[in-house]
Amino acid sequence: MTMERLGASITDTRVSGSARLRPAYGFDDVALVPGALTIDPEEVDISWQVGPYRFALPVLAAAMDGVVDPAFAIALGKLGGLAVLNLEGLQTRYEEPAEPLAAIAEAPADQVTALMQELYRAPVQPRLIRRRIQQIKDGGVVAAVSATPANAEAFAREAVDAGVDIFVVQSTVTSAQHRTRSAAHLDLAAFCRQLPVPVIVGNCVAYNAALELMETGIAALLVGVGPGAACTSREVLGVGVPQVTATMDCAAARRDYLVRTGRYVPIITDGGMRTGGDICKAIAAGADAVMLGSPFAQAQEAPGRGHHWGMATPHAALPRGTRIKVGISGTLEQILFGPTSRTDGTQNLMGALRTSMGVCGAANIEEMHAVDMVIAPSIKTEGKLWQLARAF
Repeated sequence: MTMERLGASITDTRVSGSARLRPAYGFDDVALVPGALTIDPEEVDISWQVGPYRFALPVLAAAMDGVVDPAFAIALGKLGGLAVLNLEGLQTRYEEPAEPLAAIAEAPADQVTALMQELYRAPVQPRLIRRRIQQIKDGGVVAAVSATPANAEAFAREAVDAGVDIFVVQSTVTSAQHRTRSAAHLDLAAFCRQLPVPVIVGNCVAYNAALELMETGIAALLVGVGPGAACTSREVLGVGVPQVTATMDCAAARRDYLVRTGRYVPIITDGGMRTGGDICKAIAAGADAVMLGSPFAQAQEAPGRGHHWGMATPHAALPRGTRIKVGISGTLEQILFGPTSRTDGTQNLMGALRTSMGVCGAANIEEMHAVDMVIAPSIKTEGKLWQLARAF
């Protein structure tokens, strides 16, 4: 089944006699089909671009306190990726964030959420927004930061004055249309026009919402609601779409928007990826890049000390996340490029992507969007009896 035909089956709402229920697929449900042409992995181009910035690696580090601090942002930037700093996190609330980070890592499981709710009550300090951005800039890499829609306008002014390069507006679900009696609603179109830097917006999982967000002038779109290992939005709110379907639906919106306007909006699949194979499938589904949380939280350079938690975990009234222990598996460079002796696909992620693209005959990210995909829920277990037995 070609990717185009798979996309048609995914987006067709007339399934099983219902216009309200359709099948949707995640990474474990699909597989990529090798191409008739194969390419040397060393000759594959995995770079991508957002606004005026071109990155050697199609990976972003999620704006989570257990993943990104200025030092991590510099390290990933120098390797060719992009890290996003959370402007509403511990880095901008505390002069010395190492202390609350250590407290979270050491807290008992039954007390950690209450502890985080307490720690995150400290106000965000504008001077720390400026300082953290300057620290990243002093490292010689692109500085990207994230804020929720409620705080985007206020924090963007501080960030732009500090020299930020990319601004991310991020919430559990983002839409161009928002009904509220509050006067504090963020006008995304006006925000994108007024800000002198590229604006990435998320998160989104549906064709219509993606199309309307692109029409506001965003520079890139984050795709994914609740797939992250530390996020519990799917359990608490009951919302979400498996990432392959979500990415393909948003990529279809991107295609139609490009035909109509001539402007290409990159898509970033955000969350739910643990292995190199997951990243390969996300890009084949239409992503230009991926945003990773848990894989990077396992790096020695990450500030979470082998722990990871979502941005909504410390919510004062409705926590939608949990602290998870991911451990420390190696350096950031090992996770991205190896060398590794792990056979589970969790290290040398970029080597896996290059090899997969070479096997599928894709010379670049755009060509990877056109590879054949099949619905294959048995792909990870077929013929793997002895591997499965070793797990016990």
